[in-house]
Amino acid sequence: MVTQFYDAVLRPSGLRATQFTLLQALNTAPEISQKQLSELLEIDTTTLTRTLAPLRRKGWLHSEAGDDRRELRLSLARAGKRAYDRALPFWQSAQKGLERALGKESWNQLMDVAVRTAGVTLKPSSTTTRS
Repeated sequence: MVTQFYDAVLRPSGLRATQFTLLQALNTAPEISQKQLSELLEIDTTTLTRTLAPLRRKGWLHSEAGDDRRELRLSLARAGKRAYDRALPFWQSAQKGLERALGKESWNQLMDVAVRTAGVTLKPSSTTTRS
């Protein structure tokens, strides 16, 4: 439901929430390797490659080989930066809209739970059962 909300608010920008997240990550961490981006966003490499494909077709990404030829470094092209900059106000509007609807305290709790959940899912836990 939340993703659908963000997709609806972002629709005038021409981006989906998943695409915006990728542009945001690349804006924040330019020249990140595709492997590092996959790890940062917790997206398997096949899904990431599929999700990056439309951004590449639009000319929004630069990719070049890293120090190790097997490594692919990604950054935003000028067109990608413009797309990100156009979409950012819509994203901020969605964030503020949810904060208003939930109330500041509930919004802060939601963000706290999301961050803690991400932290827990990134580490193997002793409570995880194995078959």
